[in-house]
Amino acid sequence: MIMLLSISVALVAGLMMTRLFKRFHLPDVTSYLIAGVLLGPCIIGRLGIPGVGFISFELVDSLQPICDVALGFIAFAIGSEFRLSSLRTTGRAAVIVGIFQAFVATLLVDAALLVLHIFLGDKLPVAAAITLGAIAAATAPAATLMVVRQYKAKGPVTDILLPVVALDDAVGLVIFAVSFGAAQAMETNSANIASIIFEPLLEIVLSVALGALLGWVLTFMERWFQSNRNRVAMIAGFIVLAVAMSMLSFEIGPVHIKFSSLLVCMMLGTVFCNTCGGSEDLMGRADKWSAPLLTLFFVLSGAELHLDVFADFAIVGIGLMYILSRSIGKYLGSMFSSKFAGCSPEIQKYLGITLLPQAGVALGMASQVGALGEIGSTIRSIVLFGVLIYELVGPTLTKMALTAAGDIKPKEAKPATAATK
Repeated sequence: MIMLLSISVALVAGLMMTRLFKRFHLPDVTSYLIAGVLLGPCIIGRLGIPGVGFISFELVDSLQPICDVALGFIAFAIGSEFRLSSLRTTGRAAVIVGIFQAFVATLLVDAALLVLHIFLGDKLPVAAAITLGAIAAATAPAATLMVVRQYKAKGPVTDILLPVVALDDAVGLVIFAVSFGAAQAMETNSANIASIIFEPLLEIVLSVALGALLGWVLTFMERWFQSNRNRVAMIAGFIVLAVAMSMLSFEIGPVHIKFSSLLVCMMLGTVFCNTCGGSEDLMGRADKWSAPLLTLFFVLSGAELHLDVFADFAIVGIGLMYILSRSIGKYLGSMFSSKFAGCSPEIQKYLGITLLPQAGVALGMASQVGALGEIGSTIRSIVLFGVLIYELVGPTLTKMALTAAGDIKPKEAKPATAATK
């Protein structure tokens, strides 16, 4: 009962918060996140009233399957941006920008934090610096997609944005695996070539293969049904199946086999949208069906943010350096790479700003650093601080950038009626 009460309060509070912040013209994503922060264990949850807010982070963690499925729907929707018809015009540029800006962000964060290491010493070890640099490559696809949907953004920046976000996370997984493996080698001397290079590449290949297989099976089985309702139910079932199968993890000799839920679901959406004739309409219907799930996802994301990171001034200082250097890296990397790829001036100027949000993928990476011991705790605190800032500010900056680029059109004023004159 307490869990169901918490879920219902989260949904209603998130929706009510959008009404409250509507006058400030903030994206719904930001409103959901603020609602989650207020309901979380650090504020209302601290009152200890079961069902009114989240009384502990353990309660928030127990709802993680909801977040996993929501991310699956988000990744599936982003996969639809890889239609062969549209990739003919944006594919080359998306690949160049997606790879280059991720590496630039990583290198700038590495450089900035290594300089900071000279002054802070053991407070910021080299292993922590290079791991944070790898995490900096990741961008939050959820917040970006929600802003695009809410304001029905359409234009050159939006066309390249979603493929770049998808590629960004794939590149980020590789960079993180290599950097984290190097960090482990420095701290424990237990890492090897298989864990640093081979395993992350294998994870990407297997995730793409699994997603492609599920996408082909979905297209084949979808033909058995004529009702759109049944077809959408089939899509939802396959997304949940993809998320569940992505949780498989096992050992084959010295090699650890695992999958990326984001990549599996992205590939599921990519194959389905390119092989099913009515995929565009069906995917649109699936998006509407998943709306409450995505609302709950962002409220829960806000609830799991630890506000106590502000208590450590060293963490705040390192976090601010991390945020600043990552933001510069994303912007400059996008600007130079899009210019090299021959993109329009709007893309060169505004794309980097839309890549600032950071959440689920970065938190997922941060959750794996426990093997570094006390250093892992420092890394997680810095990432949590960055996510808190990025998630509250990032969606608004994305909206402003897309509006300035002309992808979000201002609403036309309604003509006055006789009753209002």
